[in-house]
Amino acid sequence: MIRTILMLMFWALAAPVAAIIGFPASFIMGDVRVLYRLFMWGAWAGVWITGVRVETIGLDRFDHSRSYIFMTNHVSNLDPPIQIPLIPKRTSVMVKKELFKVPILGRAMRMGSLVPVDRGNRDAGIEAVRAAKAVVEHGLNMTIYIEGKRSFDGKLLPFKKGPFYLAVECGVPVIPITIVGTHYTMPKARFAIRPGLVKVIFHPPIEPKDFGSRDCLMEKVRSVIESALPEECRASLPSTTQSTQQRGGTAFA
Repeated sequence: MIRTILMLMFWALAAPVAAIIGFPASFIMGDVRVLYRLFMWGAWAGVWITGVRVETIGLDRFDHSRSYIFMTNHVSNLDPPIQIPLIPKRTSVMVKKELFKVPILGRAMRMGSLVPVDRGNRDAGIEAVRAAKAVVEHGLNMTIYIEGKRSFDGKLLPFKKGPFYLAVECGVPVIPITIVGTHYTMPKARFAIRPGLVKVIFHPPIEPKDFGSRDCLMEKVRSVIESALPEECRASLPSTTQSTQQRGGTAFA
């Protein structure tokens, strides 16, 4: 519990400092990268304070100068502050629209071209796809938690179809990511963080044009992400079950 409180206190203190330095620099230079790097450093440093250590695998499997759509599993609130700073170049992510109302954070997210998502609103989900496409077409990476929410037990939940529509529309390679260990350090519904090792595995790029349909692309990405999970987390739902459950929400949430 103490480590978690220290992390939150560090973020509470670091965010205003990053804003004081990063906002003016971004306006003067006309470039948001200074602000982005400060926030990424803060996110990574906050996680380090908790005693969580990260092993990165596969960053040499793709060209860092290109843009990609990164698709990853999601098991913990620690996933974004661990994964996002690792991604080469600047990346956008999809976040709950409510977070855009938070002072400093909301302003920083708008400047960083993050995409708001209204959970439970299908029309808003479609609009999020369009916004994400515009971000990718401007040369940024896009990082998507394709289950739409965190898993309780570390097993993959049904995937949302929107990210695969986006990948096909943009023609941008998909890089599956598997994160392992945050289910132990900070599982869903628990506030306290335990020290431990987290592995972030970047898999080789997958070209959407090599697949006949979005469903085939989705199955491929799912199998790749699942291949790096611990054996006890590899039980998959049948494809028919996935499709049925996906009808219940928006494209991304």
